Amino acid sequence: MKRNSIRRLTLAAMMGAIAFVLMFLSFPTPLSPFAELDFSALPELIGGFILGPAGAMEIITVKILLKLIFKPTSTAFTGELQAFLLSVAYVLPAVLWYRKHRTKKGALTGIVIGTIVTVITSVFTNLYIIFPFFMNAFGMQWDAIIGMCSELIPAINSKLTMVLYSIIPFNLLSRALTSVLTILLYKRISVPLKKLIMD
Repeated sequence: MKRNSIRRLTLAAMMGAIAFVLMFLSFPTPLSPFAELDFSALPELIGGFILGPAGAMEIITVKILLKLIFKPTSTAFTGELQAFLLSVAYVLPAVLWYRKHRTKKGALTGIVIGTIVTVITSVFTNLYIIFPFFMNAFGMQWDAIIGMCSELIPAINSKLTMVLYSIIPFNLLSRALTSVLTILLYKRISVPLKKLIMD
């Protein structure tokens, strides 16, 4: 294996490990009883901009694998699956757009596209994959899920209001914060990291 390839894989593994650590520096929000905000997508996005889509997928995979190794699932794997799906939905569109438009505007546009794709994906996966699987695993019904959400946000009384007042706002907030941090940090972080794999 070429020296640069080894360095590239090392960087992907390192960024995945950082994403794993950031996954645990999470905090609750008044938007969802099921998800907490974290910034694990930050090294995924920065690493993806540097290493490309394959590198982004490696970083995301390392994060999820480390999580499963060091902290076994408590959600019948639904939390880990959702983390993987939403990371892919956010990072890959941004990285693919940036590869064709390597400017600051291209990065910004890619991040916006990734955020939109994430929000759409979160609605679909929560309603048709994650919550149904979770409810089946733990013997719950939609009324219980909606009831837990309404304790935080009284306006939630149906799947539609859960989407409008919890799922969409939470994912917009999460990706907006990550996007701002990426814009602020990318330039100063990417330069030494690129030198690491190119020298």
